[in-house]
Amino acid sequence: MASKPMRVVVATNGEKGLDSVAHEFGRCKTFTIVSIEGGEVKGVEVMRNPGASLSHGKGPVAAKHLANMGADVAISGEFGPGASTLLEEFKIKRALVEPGRKVIDALKEKGLINPSELKGE
Repeated sequence: MASKPMRVVVATNGEKGLDSVAHEFGRCKTFTIVSIEGGEVKGVEVMRNPGASLSHGKGPVAAKHLANMGADVAISGEFGPGASTLLEEFKIKRALVEPGRKVIDALKEKGLINPSELKGE
Protein backbone atom coordinates (compact mmCIF):
# COMPACT_ATOMS: atom_id res chain seq x y z
CA MET A 1 0.00 0.00 0.00
CA ALA A 2 1.47 3.33 -1.05
CA SER A 3 1.75 6.05 1.56
CA LYS A 4 0.08 9.36 0.93
CA PRO A 5 2.34 12.30 0.11
CA MET A 6 3.22 14.61 2.97
CA ARG A 7 1.66 18.06 2.54
CA VAL A 8 3.96 20.83 3.70
CA VAL A 9 2.55 24.34 3.76
CA VAL A 10 5.02 27.21 3.72
CA ALA A 11 4.02 30.81 4.53
CA THR A 12 5.38 32.73 1.55
CA ASN A 13 5.76 36.27 0.24
CA GLY A 14 4.83 35.80 -3.40
CA GLU A 15 2.85 33.83 -5.93
CA LYS A 16 5.62 32.04 -7.83
CA GLY A 17 5.52 28.88 -5.72
CA LEU A 18 9.06 28.47 -4.47
CA ASP A 19 9.38 32.08 -3.29
CA SER A 20 10.81 33.19 0.01
CA VAL A 21 9.51 32.25 3.45
CA ALA A 22 7.35 34.95 5.04
CA HIS A 23 8.16 36.52 8.39
CA GLU A 24 4.76 35.80 9.98
CA PHE A 25 2.40 32.88 9.39
CA GLY A 26 -0.90 34.75 9.76
CA ARG A 27 0.19 37.85 7.86
CA CYS A 28 1.76 36.13 4.83
CA LYS A 29 0.35 36.87 1.37
CA THR A 30 0.36 33.28 0.18
CA PHE A 31 0.87 29.70 1.19
CA THR A 32 2.96 27.38 -0.95
CA ILE A 33 1.71 23.82 -0.64
CA VAL A 34 4.42 21.26 -1.41
CA SER A 35 3.57 17.57 -1.79
CA ILE A 36 6.54 15.39 -0.81
CA GLU A 37 6.87 11.66 -1.22
CA GLY A 38 10.02 9.66 -0.52
CA GLY A 39 12.02 12.84 -0.01
CA GLU A 40 11.07 14.19 -3.45
CA VAL A 41 8.85 17.11 -4.40
CA LYS A 42 5.85 15.69 -6.26
CA GLY A 43 3.80 18.87 -6.62
CA VAL A 44 3.69 22.57 -5.80
CA GLU A 45 0.65 24.84 -5.65
CA VAL A 46 0.12 28.35 -4.35
CA MET A 47 -2.94 29.77 -2.64
CA ARG A 48 -3.71 33.13 -1.12
CA ASN A 49 -3.83 33.29 2.66
CA PRO A 50 -7.57 33.25 3.49
CA GLY A 51 -6.95 35.26 6.68
CA ALA A 52 -4.67 37.94 5.21
CA SER A 53 -7.39 40.57 4.77
CA LEU A 54 -8.78 40.24 8.30
CA SER A 55 -7.97 42.83 10.95
CA HIS A 56 -7.87 40.20 13.74
CA GLY A 57 -7.53 36.42 13.91
CA LYS A 58 -5.50 35.98 10.72
CA GLY A 59 -3.41 33.08 12.06
CA PRO A 60 -6.29 31.01 13.46
CA VAL A 61 -8.27 31.39 10.22
CA ALA A 62 -5.25 30.27 8.21
CA ALA A 63 -4.58 27.35 10.60
CA LYS A 64 -8.17 26.08 10.26
CA HIS A 65 -7.95 26.31 6.48
CA LEU A 66 -4.70 24.34 6.41
CA ALA A 67 -6.23 21.65 8.64
CA ASN A 68 -9.16 21.34 6.22
CA MET A 69 -6.64 20.89 3.38
CA GLY A 70 -4.91 18.03 5.17
CA ALA A 71 -1.61 19.80 5.89
CA ASP A 72 0.99 17.79 7.82
CA VAL A 73 3.64 20.48 8.42
CA ALA A 74 3.56 24.30 8.46
CA ILE A 75 6.73 26.36 7.95
CA SER A 76 7.11 30.06 8.69
CA GLY A 77 9.47 32.61 10.15
CA GLU A 78 7.14 33.03 13.14
CA PHE A 79 3.83 31.67 14.45
CA GLY A 80 1.52 33.73 16.66
CA PRO A 81 -0.07 32.20 19.78
CA GLY A 82 -3.52 31.67 18.22
CA ALA A 83 -2.16 29.92 15.14
CA SER A 84 0.29 27.87 17.23
CA THR A 85 -2.47 26.59 19.50
CA LEU A 86 -4.72 25.58 16.63
CA LEU A 87 -1.94 23.98 14.59
CA GLU A 88 -1.08 21.90 17.65
CA GLU A 89 -4.74 20.92 18.14
CA PHE A 90 -4.97 19.89 14.48
CA LYS A 91 -1.73 17.86 14.81
CA ILE A 92 0.05 19.99 12.20
CA LYS A 93 3.77 20.19 13.00
CA ARG A 94 5.32 23.66 13.09
CA ALA A 95 8.79 24.44 11.83
CA LEU A 96 10.56 27.78 12.13
CA VAL A 97 13.03 28.97 9.52
CA GLU A 98 14.74 32.25 8.85
CA PRO A 99 12.37 34.60 6.98
CA GLY A 100 13.49 35.31 3.43
CA ARG A 101 14.94 31.83 2.82
CA LYS A 102 13.93 30.16 -0.42
CA VAL A 103 11.21 27.55 0.11
CA ILE A 104 13.33 24.76 -1.34
CA ASP A 105 16.19 25.61 1.04
CA ALA A 106 13.80 25.63 4.02
CA LEU A 107 12.53 22.17 3.04
CA LYS A 108 16.11 20.87 2.83
CA GLU A 109 17.06 22.53 6.15
CA LYS A 110 14.20 20.75 7.91
CA GLY A 111 15.12 17.40 6.34
CA LEU A 112 11.85 17.14 4.44
CA ILE A 113 13.42 16.62 1.01
CA ASN A 114 16.61 15.04 -0.29
CA PRO A 115 19.55 17.48 -0.42
CA SER A 116 19.94 16.82 -4.15
CA GLU A 117 16.31 17.78 -4.86
CA LEU A 118 16.00 20.99 -6.89
CA LYS A 119 18.55 23.72 -6.46
CA GLY A 120 17.35 26.94 -4.75
CA GLU A 121 15.96 29.17 -7.49
